[in-house]
Formats: sequence, C-alpha cells, structure tokens
Amino acid sequence: MRDTDRVRRALALLALSAVTACGGGGGTGSAPKPSPVAYHGVEPSPVPPRPQWVLTDTDGKPFDFQAETKGRPTFVYFGYTHCPDECPTAMADIAAALRKTDPAVREKVRVVFVTTDVKRDTAPVLRRWLDQFSPDFVGVLGTQAQVDAAQRASGIKPAYPEGLAPTLPGKPDQHTHKEGTAPHEHFGPLGYAVAHSAVIFAYDAADRLPVVYPGGVTPSDIAADLPVLARP
Repeated sequence: MRDTDRVRRALALLALSAVTACGGGGGTGSAPKPSPVAYHGVEPSPVPPRPQWVLTDTDGKPFDFQAETKGRPTFVYFGYTHCPDECPTAMADIAAALRKTDPAVREKVRVVFVTTDVKRDTAPVLRRWLDQFSPDFVGVLGTQAQVDAAQRASGIKPAYPEGLAPTLPGKPDQHTHKEGTAPHEHFGPLGYAVAHSAVIFAYDAADRLPVVYPGGVTPSDIAADLPVLARP
C-alpha cells in the first residue's frame, strides 16, 4: 500500500475515532477544537483527542498512554523493528527534530513506539532497536488483541502481515534502501513484512491530535511545529 493511501485511510479513521470519543468511548470527554495554526503535516478534521490505551513497556511495566503522556507533546508511531524503510526513518526523523529543538521544549516531549509485530518484537529486541535512535524513546508491546485495540483507539486499522520483505541475496537481514531511508541496522532476518499506518502521530500539550506526519516530512518540519505542540 502506498504511503498516500495509508495517510488517507488513517485520516478517515481518525475522524471516526474523534466522533466515537466524543460519544464517551474512551476519550477525554470534551470535543477538541481545531488548531488555528498551520502545521507542517496533515491536520485531521475534526481534531481527535489523545486516546486511551494500556500496553507494557520494555521494562515490563504497564504503560497507560493517556496517564503517562497527559499534558505533554507526544509523538507516537505504530510499526515494527524488522521494517525495511518507513519505521527507522520515522524514528530517525523524530530524533533529528528533537536535536534541532530548544532544550526547554525538548525535555517535555515523549516519543512512544508501539510494535505491531507481537510475534517477533520482544522487549529486548524492541529496546535494542530503539536505542539506535534514542535511549529515551519509549517502546511498548502487548498481546495481539491489546495492540489491535490501541490502534483502533488511535483511529487506525490494525496492522497485519503482508508477504515477505525483500532482502539482498544471501543477506536476509539486509535490504535495498529506498531513497531517503535513514541509516539503521536490523538484528535478524527481515522475514515477513507488516502493513501498518506509516504516519507519525503528534499530540499536543492540550491532549489533542492536531497533526500527523506522513513519509516525506522532514525533521526541520517537525522541529518547527514542536513549540506550538508544546503550548498548553
């Protein structure tokens, strides 16, 4: 599936999620208002609230997304460590954006990576992969039902296995990189691919989702939006 198709589908479902949350289905309980500013990504309309879901972090502790990130600018990405291009690039772009950001803003930001590959992404695998980008990034995992529920609560369809990931001859842990893919390393054969949303969710300090970033958005774009996302 092309990135543009994923974005369109994600935004359509995000609108549905906002309607459901406003009806009392696990949101903040109040209808968020659209942002008056122009962001450097795609702006959902209406603007969904920060969703509620609970998974487990790489230390084995429960991670209540709404409670752990409430009132803080938060980036969320649903992906997997064997992902050839989109996932490592998204994580690298966020890390690069944070390096461009004023420390006073940067210290408020949370970055959460939700694995959509519950069979292969154990806590040690997820932690090792995320540490390529930042030891501060939070990795969370759960059962298939829990991860699917978190995706639905966030307004997207659950990810699913989709064929084999193409690799280099005789090198099952390496692949031909798409143009613009960030440098990264895989710690095992790529095996099967997983179709997932491939957008960065950006929640603001007011606990809304005013913008999502599809592939192609630059770290500078994300960094430019961070001071706005950090406003209470």
